[in-house]
Amino acid sequence: MLRRGSGTPTLEEVAARAGVGRGTVSRVINKASGVRESTRRAVQRAIDELGYVPNLAARSLAGRPAGAVALVMTKTDWRLFGEPFFSEVVRAVGDALSEAGLQLLLTLVRTDDERRRLVEYVRGGRVDGVLLMSVPAEDALPDMLADAGLPTVLLGRRSGDERVTYVDTDNVGGARAAVRHLAGGGRKAIAAITGPPDMYVAQCRLRGYREALADAGLPEVPSLVVEGDFTEASGRRAMAELIERHPAVDAVFAASDSMAAGALTALLAAGRRVPEDVAVVGFDDFELAERTEPPLTTVRQPMEEIGRTMVRLLLEEMEQPEVAWRHVILRTRLMVRGSA
Repeated sequence: MLRRGSGTPTLEEVAARAGVGRGTVSRVINKASGVRESTRRAVQRAIDELGYVPNLAARSLAGRPAGAVALVMTKTDWRLFGEPFFSEVVRAVGDALSEAGLQLLLTLVRTDDERRRLVEYVRGGRVDGVLLMSVPAEDALPDMLADAGLPTVLLGRRSGDERVTYVDTDNVGGARAAVRHLAGGGRKAIAAITGPPDMYVAQCRLRGYREALADAGLPEVPSLVVEGDFTEASGRRAMAELIERHPAVDAVFAASDSMAAGALTALLAAGRRVPEDVAVVGFDDFELAERTEPPLTTVRQPMEEIGRTMVRLLLEEMEQPEVAWRHVILRTRLMVRGSA
């Protein structure tokens, strides 16, 4: 029978139902010796009936850390997981955790039920902390983890008011530098291919684009902005749409290298020369950027540093849960190549 009512079942409630002391319940949970089999069965039955999940803090006090960290992705668009940015950061995270002697567990969380199960899973001591990637603005999971007192670090932010520890890059400044470079080269009709509007990173890069136009004294033309989803296919579609809308477009800032690569394909198909007719700048600086034709001018994100900083902050929170939330913003750098 499952426990009814509000609140989370406690160790004391398990002990009362099983008719034993709190210490005996802890010994059963931690598989300690010296407990009669009949007592062990009674405690386990009480745990099952109440739906009790052992607390992470209790496990840690017992000297039994899980030795694992969960890397959680929340976007429902699976195509994003194949994008180079995610693979580069995951590789850096995995390397840093391995050096710390910790196992990496990758999981997807997309529904409210999955969010609740993840919180219970982490509270149960099965992992020592959580790294979150690709969290949209409305997602409550970071708050659920923080409210439960669980070590948590985000890649990026859901908004400018993010309270949970996060690692981000200077997305506004990077986009501003990219568009200033285009304007400084004499481009007048500068378009933008943005990311999904529900992602704060996309909002920041669009803001940098707009600020640079204002700085250059160029008008902001709404129809020169087309939404993408950070994938190459969306960049190709967006560029084709821009060429149809504005045949005189002479530059484009794409909010990811993948979308910039798609834009290059669309420009080639339309018979436009890069950079003579249309200059192109991306954002990320993947290996892909040096292999495009021409090589892609782009904003470099320090992906290795992003992953390692996330792990460093998480380890600090695991060791000192009372420390304040930290907000780290890493620098970006414009890499000038042949496309602009």
